[in-house]
Amino acid sequence: MKGLSLARRLAAIAGAALCLAAASDPADRLKDPAQEARARAIFRDVRCLVCQNESIDDSEATLAADLRRLVRQQVAAGRSDAEIKAYLRSRYGEFVLLKPPFSWGNAALWTAPFAVVALGGALLLLRRRRDAPVETLSAEEEARLEHLLSDETH
Repeated sequence: MKGLSLARRLAAIAGAALCLAAASDPADRLKDPAQEARARAIFRDVRCLVCQNESIDDSEATLAADLRRLVRQQVAAGRSDAEIKAYLRSRYGEFVLLKPPFSWGNAALWTAPFAVVALGGALLLLRRRRDAPVETLSAEEEARLEHLLSDETH
């Protein structure tokens, strides 16, 4: 932290303290170990909407803690994994899942960049082919062509 101002140091310490305060409280855990294990498995498939590159199992964000509580409530209510994920998708969109299910919209999203690059390459090749210089015949070649054409017509 050498070279940082006092205000920045205090802000970093406060941020670290807030992250620790948001850590999972053991009181939030489900009493049934099988249900808790199911909930933890679901946590690993759900994206933290704040961090965006972590699951809610790994994230210490407040929203991740809220999502963990929500998933635990759904597990305790007896809903299946698919029902819980469908509920989260309906509430937060497909982005909430780290591995969204196959859909044509997702397929188009993933293949569109490759299609654009391929189309651009094809257009570039067509343009280069069209703009290729056309060689003209020399005077000697034109005379010979005229001679050959006149021989064919007679």
